[in-house]
Amino acid sequence: MYADVIIDVPFHDVDSMFVVWHGHYLKYFEIARCKLLEQFEYNYNEMRESGYAWPIIESYVRYAHGIVFDQQIRVRATLKEWENRLKIEYQVFDVKSGKRLTKGFSCQVAVCIETREMCFQSPQVFLERLYAWPAFQTKQK
Repeated sequence: MYADVIIDVPFHDVDSMFVVWHGHYLKYFEIARCKLLEQFEYNYNEMRESGYAWPIIESYVRYAHGIVFDQQIRVRATLKEWENRLKIEYQVFDVKSGKRLTKGFSCQVAVCIETREMCFQSPQVFLERLYAWPAFQTKQK
């Protein structure tokens, strides 16, 4: 249960050495995460409409190899946990060589927008959409 995105690293993401600034890695993770959430129709607009926000409560990045200007990368977001929190793992690969450049993860929890209280389980609306996703059904067989 994953999504891949291809990104051409833009000039405005790099430093004077033409290496991607470390904070932009999280942006690349976010792009892949949105693609993953769109696949089962629960991206940020749907989250808000269902009455929940899903803030990031933890993130981690392992910078194994630098990413540079004009490099084409593939970012894979893989859903790992969903019952109590949303944990998504990421891997970043160089498109040409296939070499893994970076890995990491993010964790999100549901927060009721109306009460601002954190949920200790994923909301039913989220689980229904996830369980209806054909990729999830295939994985569970």
